[in-house]
Amino acid sequence: MATLRERQVYRERVLTALYEATEGNRLLGVLGRKLRNDLRIPEEDLAAACTYLAGEGLITVDWEPGNTPAMVSLTHQGIRRMEAEEERD
Repeated sequence: MATLRERQVYRERVLTALYEATEGNRLLGVLGRKLRNDLRIPEEDLAAACTYLAGEGLITVDWEPGNTPAMVSLTHQGIRRMEAEEERD
């Protein structure tokens, strides 16, 4: 089980990867297995991160059987959050 800090890092990494891969377009998504492989996040931690982010309204997730993310995409709110972070940098 991941620590609180690890879970927070996983969530931010998922959001950043989605934003970069889709260039802020909410009509595009990323395969869950691509996220898992690119970010090297354990499957159960990726599922937990996606569940949390979806609950916050930042992403949408199409799930495969076994609680595995099949396709993940940013919501409008998720894009706005990432744009606000980009403006701060």
